[in-house]
Amino acid sequence: MQFEFATAARIIFGAGKLESIGDIASVMGDRALVARGGPPEAFERLRNLLGRQGISCLEVKIDGEPTTEMLSEALRVGNKTSVSLVIGIGGGSAIDIAKVVAALLTNPGDLMDYLEVIGQGKPLTKPALPLIAIPTTAGTGAEVTRNAVIGSMAHHVKVSLRSPYLLPRIALVDPALTIDLPPQVTAFTGMDALTQLIESYTSNNSNPLTDTICEEGLRSIGSSFYRAYDDGKDVHAREEMCIASLFSGLALANAKLGAVHGLAGPIGGEVSAHHGAICACLLPQVMEANFTALRDRSPDHPALQRYTQLAKQLTGRQDACAENGIQWVNEISSHMKIQPLSSFGLSDDNFPSIMEKAQKASSMQGNPITLFEDELRSILQKAL
Repeated sequence: MQFEFATAARIIFGAGKLESIGDIASVMGDRALVARGGPPEAFERLRNLLGRQGISCLEVKIDGEPTTEMLSEALRVGNKTSVSLVIGIGGGSAIDIAKVVAALLTNPGDLMDYLEVIGQGKPLTKPALPLIAIPTTAGTGAEVTRNAVIGSMAHHVKVSLRSPYLLPRIALVDPALTIDLPPQVTAFTGMDALTQLIESYTSNNSNPLTDTICEEGLRSIGSSFYRAYDDGKDVHAREEMCIASLFSGLALANAKLGAVHGLAGPIGGEVSAHHGAICACLLPQVMEANFTALRDRSPDHPALQRYTQLAKQLTGRQDACAENGIQWVNEISSHMKIQPLSSFGLSDDNFPSIMEKAQKASSMQGNPITLFEDELRSILQKAL
């Protein structure tokens, strides 16, 4: 057995921990570039806390899913003045932009030199500027991953930049920052975390460390997701969802994902939709397709037992079977009023392009079994 595990240099977790950001950042420099999404109140708190330590801020506002255009603007701001650290505060979009900016401010060349699929995919060769990641949602786990997902509208696809240099110096997770998330954002980001936990757990590249992390993350999400959605002020539920999100990031960074993310990237390039909403539509369909394919074509595959175990974690029932896990995902999607992919403008005319790109996606390498073209088409059709 061989595996590696890499994550942020330091993880700080707990309600109210944002108050410590001034002391943490002051040892890294006195001029910060802040890529910020999320509520403006969180950024203003951050600015004030940094200001008390004499740290000035250059702000780059991130709206929606990250794109090459957003990144170019953030790099323009970073390059026109000398910054000593980068901070990403917000959802995964702001944090991913911050990661790439921190890296490209120290590495020569252009963004396309480093992007996968649409670029040259060259490795980063120099350490990034010090980076602090502060999530204000509970979903992506981007604060502890070594990749960033960037959309290219020109190519109609989302692609990644990957490097150990993208790992933040500090991941600061303050569940209090998620208290005021609206139900829809809670749903979409939570479904992203759930998908990452399930795909990492059933991945063909999982290991004993990621298994343990996933099992605890699934237990947390199973016990808290409904409560966080129904009552956003439930502090304990928000803490549990932040744990699930953090653990999903730790797991995906050290195992591989699967067909949900393999399909979600190309779909995200075709239509304008929240990544978590796309994952929510695909997840139960992929779970069912994987379980059926494994049972029919590889009945001794260890992932079959994983589907049973994850069902126990999600439902809290020790007698749960794999079908109960799929049912749980379907039921929570219905409870949270997740709309089908057709509501975002996707149609079966998009299927050939999506399937072609999905089969080349790195996430597909982690799926526990190779899905045939007719199985991928069936997944997409059911998700419409």
